[in-house]
Amino acid sequence: MSEQKDLCATDNTSAHAAKSREPNKARDRELLQRRMFSIKNKIIVMSGKGGVGKSTVAVNLALSLSLAGKKVGLLDVDIHGPSIPKLLNLEDRRPEVRDGAIIPTGFENLKVMSIGFLLDGKDNAVIWRGPMKMGAIEQLLRDVEWGELDYLVVDCPPGTGDEPLSVVQLIKDVTGAIIVTTPQELALLDVRKSVNFCRQLNVPILGVVENMSGFACPKCGEVTEIFKSGGGEQLAANMNVPFLGKIPIDPSMVDAGDSGKPFVYFYSKTETAKAFGRVVKPILDRDLNENGPAPADKLFQKEKKHMKIAIPLAQGRLAMHFGHCEQFALIDVDTDKKEIIGETLETPPPHEPGVLPRWLHEKGADIIIAGGMGSRAQSLFSQQGIEVVIGAASEEPEKIVTAYLEGTLAAGDNICDH
Repeated sequence: MSEQKDLCATDNTSAHAAKSREPNKARDRELLQRRMFSIKNKIIVMSGKGGVGKSTVAVNLALSLSLAGKKVGLLDVDIHGPSIPKLLNLEDRRPEVRDGAIIPTGFENLKVMSIGFLLDGKDNAVIWRGPMKMGAIEQLLRDVEWGELDYLVVDCPPGTGDEPLSVVQLIKDVTGAIIVTTPQELALLDVRKSVNFCRQLNVPILGVVENMSGFACPKCGEVTEIFKSGGGEQLAANMNVPFLGKIPIDPSMVDAGDSGKPFVYFYSKTETAKAFGRVVKPILDRDLNENGPAPADKLFQKEKKHMKIAIPLAQGRLAMHFGHCEQFALIDVDTDKKEIIGETLETPPPHEPGVLPRWLHEKGADIIIAGGMGSRAQSLFSQQGIEVVIGAASEEPEKIVTAYLEGTLAAGDNICDH
């Protein structure tokens, strides 16, 4: 497939309808908004690197939400490598078109849509540039008759390119992102980019999922760390984002993917399927109140337009141990314009457990960027409602804050663990 076509043109009749459809940007925007208004929570599933099992996680998360009694849609926007049709054994499906709207296909109660359903052959290559990708994604969001949903799970391709950017720009009120990684450092390096992508675009991060974390014995269920485990959890702690859980390797997962049998549906009693349930629970818990699902903007607050960022200083540069700093730079920023609008220097009180978090809270700090910080101190800052970013290099405070606002702050390892 070398050129874009109207996605509604899946047969001769619909092709004629698509041809007669006159472009109307105002009407298209209104229809897109109406479709999205009927969906309470829109969740994008991302990964910094390919091969971490992101699509498998997206499918099983969506099905776990559906099995919990929620109305769920699953949208595959991986234009060049759509995996969802294979994972759900839907490769031979072609969606129906009614009155110019695409009717999603599905598995059980899960509504599913993928560019893979619209290709002439599963081996065909999609050779599209960025604007064509965005146009196709817009059609998948706008022209698919999703109906009323509790959740729309969007499976994005690896990285921070055209597809996830298009989804965020088109939906506008994305509930949040789930970032999938494996425990190895090579994958974790790119997860940091995904976190910064979300922060730069003001997309709340619902959490990190550590996939392929240990091996679940198919006979006894015991999980053995045959490779490595805990890297995703540690990264989530260092970057102060939620950690949703670990998904162990299960040999049945490979068979399930190859045969199109969704794992949590056909292997519900395994330890790995139970792990998916634990990952989904915090998401479901956020969505509960006595009147049913709460509006997304109440559940996952986006970053404030104006924030105050605290930087511990020693000799005018970031102090690697925040508790032994000489001063704090308190920098006011405009997150919309991504610029510094004010700065003051404050001398902190003597360092004692719990004193600095309370003091910075009283000063109005929203974020502290540090070189190193122990887990106990991180917890105390969290209790005061202050986000912690760890592993920053010893640079001038203005340079650090500018990098944070631009999403290019290189956060390394936590150099302190006491």
